[in-house]
Amino acid sequence: MGVESVESGEASGRLARERVDHRFKGLPPDADGLTVAELTAQRRNLFTGGFTTPVLALSAERLEHNLALMEAYSARHGLAFAPHGKTSMAPRLFWRQIEHGAWGITLAVPHQVRVAREFGIERVFLANELVDPAALRWIADELTADPDFRFVCYVDSVRGVELMDAALRGARPARPVDVVVELGAGEGARTGVRTEAECAVIADAVAGADTLRLVGVAGYEGEVPDANPERVAAWLRRLTALAADFDKAGRFAGLDEVIVSAGGSAWFDTVAEVFAELPELSVPVLKLLRSGAYVSHDAGHYRRITPFNRIPEEGALEPAFRLWAQVVSRPTPEQAFVNAGKRDAAYDLDPPSAEVVRDAGTGAVREAAGITVTGLSDQHAWLRTESGAELEVGDWVGLGLSHPCTSFDKWKLIPVVEADGTVTDYVRTYF
Repeated sequence: MGVESVESGEASGRLARERVDHRFKGLPPDADGLTVAELTAQRRNLFTGGFTTPVLALSAERLEHNLALMEAYSARHGLAFAPHGKTSMAPRLFWRQIEHGAWGITLAVPHQVRVAREFGIERVFLANELVDPAALRWIADELTADPDFRFVCYVDSVRGVELMDAALRGARPARPVDVVVELGAGEGARTGVRTEAECAVIADAVAGADTLRLVGVAGYEGEVPDANPERVAAWLRRLTALAADFDKAGRFAGLDEVIVSAGGSAWFDTVAEVFAELPELSVPVLKLLRSGAYVSHDAGHYRRITPFNRIPEEGALEPAFRLWAQVVSRPTPEQAFVNAGKRDAAYDLDPPSAEVVRDAGTGAVREAAGITVTGLSDQHAWLRTESGAELEVGDWVGLGLSHPCTSFDKWKLIPVVEADGTVTDYVRTYF
């Protein structure tokens, strides 16, 4: 299914026809009853077009920059790319990523796969072991109904293989479910098989189940204990060695390609380096990177840990989110409150940061000098204002956010905004 056919398909059409109403925070009250397509066509201004605060905005220019940067990075290093869609759960962004060369989309749970399929995504990498019988039956039906649908998921236990096989034998898919053995990132890490010997046992179990097909190995290097470049590289070399050992043992016989996959948002430079060392196998290798937070990036945690800090010659991601809130109280010269809090802003990794102020009278935008976010209540951010900081009730404060995953899940319809404030699109999320 091509991009054009999906974009004009029934699912996307339903989204364009969805009515704007009270379900969507920050949108103009006088837009109630308009479809998303009609509101988009009006190209309203975020600041003067009736939007209410708080309102989350996604920079059109920075979004496009980030998409193009990771497309170029992946191509330059010979990597396929399946960005983790659980970061945004936004089908429009899934397709923007595919338009920028992504092989497919990585997801975490069955609900997310259903959303992706509803919007025409043909390649899904599920970075989890799937043992839910109802979900497996649904996957089996999807594989039978759509010969072009490619689905890959983790296995990390013999018990998991047995449960998958039992559910799929009853569902009788037209073809086996493709699986990769997940190598755990070390003792105390998250999921995954702890030793290579156990990986071989699980691979044997997969070989004994005609409902499953072993197509590679994978894992997540972000869980390496006390991660640093040396420890991450050492684990990645275990992963690539496991692929080579499986190949020598004939475990990939009959495949058109083998998948070797890793890559969160903190160490994709090390992934690229180690994957480049992978020796030639008996069949071609799809070196699959899965970094997802890049699409919007952030102004906190991910800005500090991005690999582009270590490889500045490769480019730089740009924070694409800005949460606009309004000053609703200025009780003392040292204190102010804006009307966005935990219900609106990501706060699980870092608090928001005050970036800019838009003057309520003139509309002029200036740096938020001397203004610091010190805490969040449910619907207020606490601001400390230093001597000389200009801030009045009614001003809008633009907040930078940390951790894209918990920004997207708080907003169901997000304006995409050009630098002059023109809203050119809306991103619908499905958490």
